[in-house]
Amino acid sequence: QVQLTESGGGLVQTGDSLKLSCTVSGLPFSSVGLAWFRQAPNNEREFVAAIAHYGGQRWYHDSAKGRFTISKDNAKNTLYLQMNSLKPEDTAVYYCAKLSTYSESGDFGTHNVRFWGQGTQVTVSS
Repeated sequence: QVQLTESGGGLVQTGDSLKLSCTVSGLPFSSVGLAWFRQAPNNEREFVAAIAHYGGQRWYHDSAKGRFTISKDNAKNTLYLQMNSLKPEDTAVYYCAKLSTYSESGDFGTHNVRFWGQGTQVTVSS
C-alpha cells in the first residue's frame, strides 16, 4: 500500500523558515520522482518543486526559486521542502506527491502525479 505522509507545517511569521517532511512507504523510494504541490483556499492545486529519481535534477516554480529547496534522503525514505523567507502568499496546504511522469520544461501539473499525501497546513502571518 502506497502511503505519503507529510509533517512539519504550522503557523509562522513573514520572513520565517519552515521545513516540511514527507515519509514514503510502499514504493521503491530511490527510483521514483517526487514533488511538492500546494493549494490555497479557493485556488487550484499548484506545483511548487520536484526532484528526479536520477541525478538529483530539481525543478521549481518561479515563486519558489531562491527561497525553497527540495531534497530527499533515500536512507530514510523521506522527502523534504526547506522554505525560507516565507510570505503570506505562501499560505496553503502543502502536498507531497509521487510523480508518474516528468516535465522536461518544469511545467508540472496535477496530471503528472500518481499518488498524493494528505497534506500539511502552512500559514504565514503578516
